[in-house]
Amino acid sequence: MKQRIITGIGFGVVMITMIALGGTFFSLAVSVVASIAMIELLRMKKMRAFSLTGITALLSMWILLVPQNWFEAIFPYAFTKVELFIFFILIMLMLTVLTKNTFTFDEVGFVVLSSVYVGFGFHYLMLTRDIAEIGMVLVFFVILLIWTTDSAAYFVGRAIGKHKLWPDISPNKTIEGSLGGVVFAIIVGTVLYLLLPDLSTYISFSTALVIMLVASVFGQIGDLVESALKRHYAVKDSGNVLPGHGGILDRFDSLIFVMPILHLIQLI
Repeated sequence: MKQRIITGIGFGVVMITMIALGGTFFSLAVSVVASIAMIELLRMKKMRAFSLTGITALLSMWILLVPQNWFEAIFPYAFTKVELFIFFILIMLMLTVLTKNTFTFDEVGFVVLSSVYVGFGFHYLMLTRDIAEIGMVLVFFVILLIWTTDSAAYFVGRAIGKHKLWPDISPNKTIEGSLGGVVFAIIVGTVLYLLLPDLSTYISFSTALVIMLVASVFGQIGDLVESALKRHYAVKDSGNVLPGHGGILDRFDSLIFVMPILHLIQLI
């Protein structure tokens, strides 16, 4: 428990500093975090990160991850990120032949899906932070909503939880805890909206309310997605980079699931 608390405080301080600084520093830090997350996924699949296939997988993830201005500086040609990503998919399919199926079609599918999951997830986190005037507040707002949901779901579930939410994936989660998480996220989110003038200046309360619901509900789904992934590959944690807390994916699973959704439905 002591190790968990120390790691949690240290990680929290680093994360707050990183978000507050923003800009290139934030993007570089997120790129490192995303790379670790991708390596964790490769290890779950028992694929070596520092191999031809592993490096190809990291490159495909970075294509989706990096900010548009970085991409244009690195590839000053008439390529879009999606076109280059498709090119890397074709390269990986060729590798199945060149490696005599040591790198399998199944592994290609895993790498493609993992690249989208991690690359786009962290890309939209960076994109949110770069929103003029309100980016930093929005990132903190969403993170606090997810943290409130997780904490409230745990304590409400411990107190009154009786009906299992999804026992085959996460046996300790309950329906009561999940609903309690949503309720507390709305309460805390409303208080934050009233206390933070930047939020009320740039977004309406109705929009903020939808953000609260999406962050809380889909944050829990994102957590279940990672739990299903770990259960499928029979691992307890995605990694051990954060002693007492597991890996990077264990800490960012909800956030990288929520951020693309908030952007795709044009809430932020």
